[in-house]
Amino acid sequence: MMDAHTLYEEAREVAARLAREAGQIVRYYAGRVTVREKGYNELVTQADEEVQRFLIEQIRRHFPEHAILAEENLSDMQDGREGASFRWIIDPIDGTTNFTHGVPPYGISIALQHEGRTVVGVVYDVPHDELFTAVRGGGLYVNGVRARVSQTETLREALITTGFPYREVVHLEEYLEALGRVIRATRGVRRPGAASVDLAWVACGRFDGFFETGLSPWDVAAGILLVEEGGGRVTDFHGRPDPIFARQMLATNGRIHEALCELVAPLHHVYA
Repeated sequence: MMDAHTLYEEAREVAARLAREAGQIVRYYAGRVTVREKGYNELVTQADEEVQRFLIEQIRRHFPEHAILAEENLSDMQDGREGASFRWIIDPIDGTTNFTHGVPPYGISIALQHEGRTVVGVVYDVPHDELFTAVRGGGLYVNGVRARVSQTETLREALITTGFPYREVVHLEEYLEALGRVIRATRGVRRPGAASVDLAWVACGRFDGFFETGLSPWDVAAGILLVEEGGGRVTDFHGRPDPIFARQMLATNGRIHEALCELVAPLHHVYA
């Protein structure tokens, strides 16, 4: 019987391969998808559903006893392994709105949890052909090359990424107040449109920090581990770690964490 770390490494290799293969499905559908709304400003396409079906089938084949939490509600793929010690969390296309408009980035996010702790994270930025992978305790890799968070020490030097409220536009005033504070205090703010890729880019040092509210576990599960294995820090707005289900997230290189948290104070009560 293999030890846990060997299993994690195997899972990372499987997830990395599946992410790249799923990326081929996404590329096939680029520019030819039918779009429908499953909720306010929440889009789903044939590509989302086909990628999810592919990932679930393949994970089942390799790890039949593992549970799966996935974004799209495919009734024929619902998971019944509630008590499993291993659980995969997948987002078939993070950044579907970007994808449907042909605007990068958009990505495939795959994470594995063991006893509630994320141990494998894979994010594949499809249009840029960049694969971000991590096993807990093993560091961050981008297309097989070791990477780390930035060394930026101050907010004035920092480039921050964020996401606008779009599913539930119920705290827009608080968000705009926080955004204004961040814009005035930093080198700049960007809004790429895919949280998993935002986190991957913090993990490898392109961005110095990230904040957003209203996120779902499949948006962030893999990215959180990438940031941590890149040497960064991820909490909710109150400093609590592992905010997969918190719906508020702050991820940084660690050096500017407290300072950025103070800037987004208008959002501290949102989903708290």
